[in-house]
Amino acid sequence: MLLGFDLGVIARNWDFLILQGFLGVGKFVGGTVRLAIPAIIFGFILGVFIGLGRLSSRRWVSIPATLYVEFFRGVPLVMVIFWMWFVVPILLKRPIPEYWVALIAFVIFEAAYLGEIVRAGVQSVPRGQVEAATAVGLTTTQTTRYVVLPQALKNMIPSLVTQFIVLFKDTSLASIIGFMDLTRAAQVVNNREVRPFELYLFIAVVYWICTYSMSRYARHVERRLSPA
Repeated sequence: MLLGFDLGVIARNWDFLILQGFLGVGKFVGGTVRLAIPAIIFGFILGVFIGLGRLSSRRWVSIPATLYVEFFRGVPLVMVIFWMWFVVPILLKRPIPEYWVALIAFVIFEAAYLGEIVRAGVQSVPRGQVEAATAVGLTTTQTTRYVVLPQALKNMIPSLVTQFIVLFKDTSLASIIGFMDLTRAAQVVNNREVRPFELYLFIAVVYWICTYSMSRYARHVERRLSPA
């Protein structure tokens, strides 16, 4: 105990906070990392299709992709989570675990933002690169895969990492439906220990360490991909 602070509350509940709430190792289906990593991966994959769809010359592809982006960028994430929580079980006529509700909500929501990043990244590639690829006989698909996307990805790194960091922090919103992430785990411990300052300061530090590490690694990758 120091100056009225009981930092021992962290040590006493370390396993529950870190193993269960942060990593998702335990009897509850939860975990901040367990939710964030699949959400980033699948959100980015869907975002690539959305971004390329917006650039398509076929209106039956570009219009739905544009509507998708504009719709999900115009509603709060917490609203999407509630839609998944209340509406989808009614449509499927069966309950859905909190993990899958949160994961689906994050993927479809973040894909709208990631799609815009992909679109901007693709448009940043000089037109001459595409014309050169066409001149040597590459198809549109080959040009996109081997010429456009690798260069666009390098240009997208800063924006992508920023959005990944936002997604990582936003996973705390999953606690509103009872998902046992780090924030929810801290709430459970606080209900028993009544030490909100120590607990919420601790999870703030954990989030900061993770997001700062992501930012530093992204800068390292960006420097390696940049020309000397």
